[in-house]
Amino acid sequence: MGNALRFLYKNCSQPTTTESQSLGPHGVSAQNVGVSALAHDILHFEVTSQVPEGLSKHVVSSKKAQSNWYKKLLQAWKQAKPPPRTPEETARLVIETLKRHQKADVEGLLAFYGLPLPHTLVELSTGAPSTLPNGVKYELHTLPVDVKAVADGDTITVYVSTTDPRESSSVPKEVQLAAIQRSKARAERNYPKADALHKKITDQNYRVINIQNEEILAKKYRIRLRGIDAPESAMPYGKQAKEELANLVQGKCVRILVYEQDRYGRYVGDVYCNDIFAQEVMLKKGLAWHYTAYDRRTELANWEKEARAKRVGLWASKNPEEPWEWRKDQREGR
Repeated sequence: MGNALRFLYKNCSQPTTTESQSLGPHGVSAQNVGVSALAHDILHFEVTSQVPEGLSKHVVSSKKAQSNWYKKLLQAWKQAKPPPRTPEETARLVIETLKRHQKADVEGLLAFYGLPLPHTLVELSTGAPSTLPNGVKYELHTLPVDVKAVADGDTITVYVSTTDPRESSSVPKEVQLAAIQRSKARAERNYPKADALHKKITDQNYRVINIQNEEILAKKYRIRLRGIDAPESAMPYGKQAKEELANLVQGKCVRILVYEQDRYGRYVGDVYCNDIFAQEVMLKKGLAWHYTAYDRRTELANWEKEARAKRVGLWASKNPEEPWEWRKDQREGR
């Protein structure tokens, strides 16, 4: 636990030149002050049983009560897999952990760390479906998602271990053989041969992934989030949409309910990350349209309507351009 917190604090607390001009109260940039500072203070509490100085100015309860909060937060952080990385994830952990405590204390603690307050967070539905909805062909349970695998706000690349029962029976023999030969070549430090063998594997839509010093043969899937269309990267809010989806899935194992495969070979499905429905997040934050040409679900329409009414994300603009129209104009050279 201590090592994980030290790693997080160390990586969050190295400001760039531009960041150094806007450091928060704990000496880190305004963008990551909440996550880094809380990680630092939980580590400090684990070692010393001391709560941070200055917190009492933001909350109404005693130092004894504050110690109780940090005990609970320490336990919650240990149980979080993976631990929160973004200010929003961190705020949700604090709110959930301290939900039985006074509102003034919870909000004061969040304010102390510069974390989002409860009323600024998007209210999400609870849980993924316990039974498969109609139309689902199968579900995928992925390995942790690499942030580089997020192409934009509605497309990600994921990998599923071939030890998964659904995958194990369909791995091509040449891929299995190449994986075995590659492992042997690496043991012999014959890296050119190992690289050549890995190319054979990747050419077949597989990949050998190292997770916690264990090499795992995995099947590659390109996923298109069902029912939404996010701005393209070159469009307004395209970068924000990609970052939001990346923050949601990076480093996490996700559950995907696959409905079909599109004309580009992508698997179209609903994406759940720690029981959070990715499409709901993207729509409620105003970072995607409900793609009504392919999906008629009422809840998706309502989530877009909610974001429009609040004028959040792309709806802050009067007439945001639909991505399908933008792509059409690009194809026609307009």
